Amino acid sequence: MADIIHRVGIKAPISEVYKALASAEGVASWWTRSTTGNSAVGKTIRVQFNSKEGKEIGSMDMLVKALEQDKKVHWHFTGGPEEWIGTDAVFDLHAEGDHTIVLFGHRNWKEAVEFTAHCSMKWAIFLLSLKNLVETGEGSPSPDDIKIDNWN
Repeated sequence: MADIIHRVGIKAPISEVYKALASAEGVASWWTRSTTGNSAVGKTIRVQFNSKEGKEIGSMDMLVKALEQDKKVHWHFTGGPEEWIGTDAVFDLHAEGDHTIVLFGHRNWKEAVEFTAHCSMKWAIFLLSLKNLVETGEGSPSPDDIKIDNWN
């Protein structure tokens, strides 16, 4: 198994970071504008990635496995690219001084492949979008994210 992991510090109260991670509206403000569904435990959120012209590039469905107020958000991917199905995205939160630390893991990939590298870089970009959203009020969700290669 392979994992993608990242750590980012956000200069904001932990409750604000949690709010951006734990709701479909929050996710739409930092990951992809096209986010729908119910962000309650046991429910599904769907994210769709579109080009600036509105053409769908890809989508994922994720089951909300855990929401621990100001501590953890856990998603289990049930639809999307083959490599994502059965994987888990976990955001663990804790405070360090005036920062909220997000320890992110996209875990349980069957193997590390070129697509894993692409996704790792994109997760880093979207985590910086989350940081900007909470610190400044403005994220850069898809389709306004940084494009890193010919896959997006």
